[in-house]
Amino acid sequence: MTTESDPRALLTRALDQIGDLVAATGPDALDRPTPCADWDVRALLDHLVGVHRRIAHVGAGGHFADVPSRPEVAPGTHAAEIAAARADVDRVWIHDDTVLDRVLTVPWGTMPGRFVGFGYVQELTVHAWDLGAAIGRTAGLDDALALAVEDTARQVLPAAPRGGDIPFGPPVAVAADAGPYERLVGWLGRDPQGLLVR
Repeated sequence: MTTESDPRALLTRALDQIGDLVAATGPDALDRPTPCADWDVRALLDHLVGVHRRIAHVGAGGHFADVPSRPEVAPGTHAAEIAAARADVDRVWIHDDTVLDRVLTVPWGTMPGRFVGFGYVQELTVHAWDLGAAIGRTAGLDDALALAVEDTARQVLPAAPRGGDIPFGPPVAVAADAGPYERLVGWLGRDPQGLLVR
């Protein structure tokens, strides 16, 4: 990714994908495990609401710590909460070109918005797989998103060290012919076959 890049088209696709998955998540799935350690589907949905709110808040110049990473969200309201936060994201990111060069602070550093936006594309892309794996909907995921973030994920997250302050397990080996999502999530310490709902 170069400094001239604009991540907003990818961000829109990643947000759309998450919105579709959340809308497809029924109440019977809330207690299912996810590939995120110690998080069930309910906790992952709570986190996705927090991520959407953070993207908007950070893009407007706020500090990421002002917005909880995992707010408590009433069951049955996740899709509505994400839709409301998405409207704020679109206002701040999609309709304001100045966000790309605004210096923003996120958990992984302080940098121009164009890099922050790409970081959030990666987070949303990976969490889409996490949710899809938990509810049995990985087959329709957008491979172009995984391809767009795979190389950068390998560059910014070395194979070691992992754990502790680095919230990823060691890379999981995948087959030579593995698809883009399998390669991406394997590099980020998830087992592409471990929690898939068949």
